[in-house]
Amino acid sequence: MSTTFPRVRRGRGYDIDEVEDFLEDARRAYTGDPGSSQVVDATYIRQVGFTMRRGGYAPAAVDAALERLEDAFAARERDRALTQLGDAGVYQQARSDAQVILDRCTRARGRRFRRVGILTGGYSVRDVDLFADRITRYLQNGEPLTVEEVRGVLFARQRGGYQETQVDVVLDAVVDVLQKVAQP
Repeated sequence: MSTTFPRVRRGRGYDIDEVEDFLEDARRAYTGDPGSSQVVDATYIRQVGFTMRRGGYAPAAVDAALERLEDAFAARERDRALTQLGDAGVYQQARSDAQVILDRCTRARGRRFRRVGILTGGYSVRDVDLFADRITRYLQNGEPLTVEEVRGVLFARQRGGYQETQVDVVLDAVVDVLQKVAQP
C-alpha cells in the first residue's frame, strides 16, 4: 500500500495508481531515464488530471506536490533555453509570448474571451476581466504578479460567461511567461 500522499478520509480523491504512474514517468523524465512512457515537461505537469476515486489521494496534497514539480521542470527548461538561446533569446521568446497575452487582455471588457451559451455556465466575465486587467498591469508596468497568484485565481461561475478552457489556456501562457523571466 502506497503512502506517498495522505488519502481522503471521506469521499473521493485522486486515483492512487494514476498518480503513482505519473510520478514515475516524471521521475524518469527528470533524471533522463529512457523508460519514460511519455514526454513530461512543465506544461504537461500543469495540465495533468487524474480520475477521482473513493479513498484516493487527497487532492490538495497532490496538487501542492505537482506545483513544486512543475517549478523544478520549468527551472530546468529555462536553464536549457538559456544555454541554447542565451539571455537575449529567452527574453525575446518571453516578450513575444507576453505580447500575445497582452493583445488578448487589452480587448474590450466583456469581449476578451469567447462566451458560452446563455444557458451554460462559464467563468464570470467581471472576475476574468478584473484579473486580465491585473495581467495587463504586470505586462505593461511591471506590477508584481506571481505564478502562485495565477495558479490560485478563482473565478465565480456565470451563465453566459467566458469559456473556461480558453481562459485557462491564457492563464497557462501567463505562468509560462512568468517562469521564463523568473530569476534563478
